[in-house]
Amino acid sequence: MSALHEFLVNIEIHWPRDLGDETIRRLSVDERAMAAELGAAGRLVRMWRVPGRRENWGLWRARDATELHETLSTLPVWPYMRVTVHPLAEHPVDPERQSERAGNRESRA
Repeated sequence: MSALHEFLVNIEIHWPRDLGDETIRRLSVDERAMAAELGAAGRLVRMWRVPGRRENWGLWRARDATELHETLSTLPVWPYMRVTVHPLAEHPVDPERQSERAGNRESRA
């Protein structure tokens, strides 16, 4: 399998006014279950809620933008989502990368 790329994804949920409470509850339960599956598979890495809004930010991994779109569009709440995707590139001073490099140097010593 090819390397996975990281994407910072903003999702806003916009429920239609005429969508019943039971439908919203069922979709929300299904959404949480699918998010847990995607997390276990390493596709959904982190997620943060925006306080006071039906909105979240998540760190997602996929082979490419097409695979990310395919994953997001299978989410139960997809029809009610407004999505903004920010592809991420590695940064040379990323603390995580620095610790990985230090670990690699130590293992070679």
